[in-house]
Amino acid sequence: MTSRGFFVVLEGPEGSGKSTMLGPLAECMRSSRVDPVVVREPGGTRAAEIARQALLDPEHPVGPVAELFFYLAARADLVQNIIAPALAAGRVVLSDRFALSTEAYQMAGRGLDPVMVRTANQAATLGLRPDLTLILNLAPELGQARQIAAGKRQDRLERESLDFHRRVLEYYLAAQGSGVRHLDARLPPDQLLHAAWAEVRRAAPETFPGAIG
Repeated sequence: MTSRGFFVVLEGPEGSGKSTMLGPLAECMRSSRVDPVVVREPGGTRAAEIARQALLDPEHPVGPVAELFFYLAARADLVQNIIAPALAAGRVVLSDRFALSTEAYQMAGRGLDPVMVRTANQAATLGLRPDLTLILNLAPELGQARQIAAGKRQDRLERESLDFHRRVLEYYLAAQGSGVRHLDARLPPDQLLHAAWAEVRRAAPETFPGAIG
């Protein structure tokens, strides 16, 4: 493993299975004798968890700009106290969401100014970029149906309109760049995990050795 570590992020719309995959993907890493630092956004520090409560509570509306800065404050604290030190120590970091979520939800979903969002995001992340971003793509109608079937109590963002969630998905579908990989979240969970794990090993073969099948 390099001294800089390796940073993997799971992204995707609501109900796509990111949070469900987080634990099993971490176990795949441990099976390769790598113990990842596992985090979620917003959250992972005391301040970030407080922000998470404020952001996701359906009984307390938050305006678009305030919402943006709650997310960025949570991210800045997580990066400074957890993610950046772990990577500097050569650790693997596995995160449920990161900066791309803010672009998808606050830029595409809310319609906030892209220059403002990207500039603020750059400050919150300290310029840190994931080495690998796995985007789990799923139509919002299917994601909502999954949540209903699971009996999940929807948070404030999950209760947004289908049009909002379609804009979010369109942004994710268009995302490209170094280290960005798209996965079909309609796959059965075991097949989706297999596909995600294969992408991780392809991206970091020295860290996660072994045949990729």
